Amino acid sequence: MQAWNDYIAANKDRFMGELLDLLRIPSVSADSKHKDDMVRCANAVKENMLKAGCDKAEICPTGGHPIVYGEKIIDAALPTILVYGHYDVQPADPLNLWHSGPFEPVIKDGKIYARGACDDKGQMFMHIKALEVMAKTNSLPCNVKMMIEGEEEVGSSNLGKFLEDNKEKLKADIVLVSDTSMISMEHPSIESGLRGLAYMEVEVTGPNRDLHSGVYGGAVANPITILAEMIASLHDENNHITIPGFYDKVQDLTEAERKALNSAPFSLDEYKKDLGVKEVWGEKGYTTLERTGVRPTMEPNGIWGGYTGEGAKTVLPSKASAKISMRLVPNQNSDEISELFRKHIEKIAPPYVSVKVTAHHGGEAVVTPTDSPAYKAAAKAIQTTFGKDPIPTRGGGSIPIVALFEKTLGLKTVLLGFGLDNDNIHSPNEKYDVFNFYKGIETIPYFHKYFAETK
Repeated sequence: MQAWNDYIAANKDRFMGELLDLLRIPSVSADSKHKDDMVRCANAVKENMLKAGCDKAEICPTGGHPIVYGEKIIDAALPTILVYGHYDVQPADPLNLWHSGPFEPVIKDGKIYARGACDDKGQMFMHIKALEVMAKTNSLPCNVKMMIEGEEEVGSSNLGKFLEDNKEKLKADIVLVSDTSMISMEHPSIESGLRGLAYMEVEVTGPNRDLHSGVYGGAVANPITILAEMIASLHDENNHITIPGFYDKVQDLTEAERKALNSAPFSLDEYKKDLGVKEVWGEKGYTTLERTGVRPTMEPNGIWGGYTGEGAKTVLPSKASAKISMRLVPNQNSDEISELFRKHIEKIAPPYVSVKVTAHHGGEAVVTPTDSPAYKAAAKAIQTTFGKDPIPTRGGGSIPIVALFEKTLGLKTVLLGFGLDNDNIHSPNEKYDVFNFYKGIETIPYFHKYFAETK
């Protein structure tokens, strides 16, 4: 609609300035020293909702960081879209690898660099601005509710209770999420599935104290060595996960499904060049697109133990630890997989160490139907603004709350993301293209329009 385009053009500089202000707030949910920043960011989101046209917006306390809820109800008889996003971000470490401050956003070469630029402040903020575009031009075609949480990056542990306690408040027809990516702006896509997650921590303890590596080395098991051996044993020579029962509920795709998945535009050479690797690695017998979208994985996310400071300290450490995430596919249950992992680690631990396994958080895989009215509305919205039909893809990441929305609220979710796989989310120099930010604001109102027309 011309009125939408005119409003965006007239306010685009303000939209960007408001996003940069939001990115300056270090809303790191995993770090307790940022507790006040989390509250400050929640309040900023609330104020932006009200300025955009929400009839009401409120800070909802939880057992952890608060949830921000807002709504614009124009007619109870009209469809209602529930927008979900999150204002919390990953820790910025390692800081020395950033070329600019993670919470000092800069725009360079058409890209916004800051922690949270893509995941998820930039994408979440598109929805607030899209609401403003529709509200201020008196063209909102349906009701809009927004639920923006502050614990997505730490497992959304308080979201389930909030959903249970607020079923009536959150009553809607569909959930709309922008926390995913497209293949490219030249090849727009919609993710029709996400993998689940089981996130674990393993602690290996050897001697009852740190020891002198000269006096005790060679006579006492080093927990770092043992932990490294245990982690290495979790994959076989074909990079197949060795935990008994891990694949029992995994269903292979049909040949037709594999062919459709691998028909998406993809250059292995460009993929390797972008990552700076000579070869890819993964489960034998599967393509890169299959490995990252429809196959389960196990990856150590961090490992530590002993002395890691400046200079030398010849120590045989008492403990070594690792954090390990497993991406799961449909039919795998995160609790079951976590228990299989725990039993296996305890079984393979040699007698000269003890192990402690802790399950941190998890969530289930989801597949969204591509023939639903909501998916078709999203596809039509993209066709309208991009001039081409989107390609359905499977996302390799996890948004555990998508399964929770269906279980608790009975709602399906549309994953209308505008990020790119090379946006460095969770890494130094996270970025979000300026073009993508504005393209999202342009496209989202059309989803509301076309979805409302299906009801």
